[in-house]
Amino acid sequence: MRVGIVAQKDNPRAAALAGDIREALSVEVVPDAATAAALDVDGLPVDEMDACDLVVSIGGDGTFLFAARGAGDTPLMGVNLGEVGFLNATAPDDAVGTVARVVERHQAGDAAVLTMPRVQATGEGWTLPPSLNEVVVMGTQRGHGNGVETEVRVDGARYSGGQADGVLVSTPTGSTAYNLSEGGPLVHPSTDALVVTEMCARGGMPPLVLRTDRTVRVRVDGADEAVVVGDGRLTREIEPPAEVTVRRSETPLRIAGPDLDFFAALGKLD
Repeated sequence: MRVGIVAQKDNPRAAALAGDIREALSVEVVPDAATAAALDVDGLPVDEMDACDLVVSIGGDGTFLFAARGAGDTPLMGVNLGEVGFLNATAPDDAVGTVARVVERHQAGDAAVLTMPRVQATGEGWTLPPSLNEVVVMGTQRGHGNGVETEVRVDGARYSGGQADGVLVSTPTGSTAYNLSEGGPLVHPSTDALVVTEMCARGGMPPLVLRTDRTVRVRVDGADEAVVVGDGRLTREIEPPAEVTVRRSETPLRIAGPDLDFFAALGKLD
């Protein structure tokens, strides 16, 4: 069995914990390149972590999202060094023992894995990698006098349109992140849903909850340029008028380890 480890970059505590896990496991352990440099060992690029049987993320939700981009359909478990930790169910003090138990269960073929949807944006001649939290189609600047003209269609039927800072399409996982800050609803991770939320729309519609098999198309106009952003990092510049299609990715995220405690994590938002 091969276990990959992605520790939060430039975080000595995360690197030290990665080293402890590496030493404790009796299987092959391969850190990502940055973690490997901190430990002075050989490593793999993050985008090759899908060659592992299990990937362990050590850090906050940002590190988890970073690891998820390279994990593909390899199960990913999170060790929480952040404040909220919606995606990281394992406390650092329990990390070594918990990872060892998860590895043993994977070797025995009885590991529990939670499947969570991802979304993917496509346009004319381009496709962004899958996003776990959300895809945002927006103007390059926000606020009064900025934004873009938008039109939102669901399976071809027009839902809304007008001037807005942008349009956000989130998964249940992402409902607690950017979506929530834009006035969208919280969605439990077990719900099969996508959420469409207009951002500071001038006379727009309320957030819309859809089944994950629906296709959302966002047309943007009225500006010299706009951007498509996945999980706050993956960015594609587009020239309006342009249309962006957002749909569920064929590759979901598979989360390993202890059960996620959604309501306990919500309490940390107070």
